[in-house]
Amino acid sequence: MTRSFEFHLTDEIATVAMGNCVADIIEQGAVIYLHGDLGAGKTTFTRGVVQGFGHTGKVKSPTYTLVEPYELERANVYHFDLYRLGDPEELEYMGIRDYFSTDAICVVEWPEKGGEFIPVPDLDITLSYVGKERKIVINSASERGITIVEKLNNK
Repeated sequence: MTRSFEFHLTDEIATVAMGNCVADIIEQGAVIYLHGDLGAGKTTFTRGVVQGFGHTGKVKSPTYTLVEPYELERANVYHFDLYRLGDPEELEYMGIRDYFSTDAICVVEWPEKGGEFIPVPDLDITLSYVGKERKIVINSASERGITIVEKLNNK
């Protein structure tokens, strides 16, 4: 059974705050897929997640490096951006499976480019434009995801 959560994000601050909120709810690792057009707020949301786990520095998109690791006290967070990935098999050569431990937080932008080399998500998130604002739709895709979405809906 899938659970969903929808919310309108008025600006960048609200998008970061939503990422913080999701980070606060995650108790044990999670795989998060992010979908949306360029500029829809995927990296901004990820900044909120990473900061929610305690990172205080800059959060940049790993468009050219594919992954940006954040080894934090509360969790290891890995931010993947697969936008420029030429072939999903490249992920196997970089040892991508090693990042997806049960207690890691893996946020994947453009997951459709990863094919079979990335695991199924716990949360499947879509960010879209609604005028000058954004809308976020968070769908659960696992038991762990159901728990997270239920907690979001009860906040």
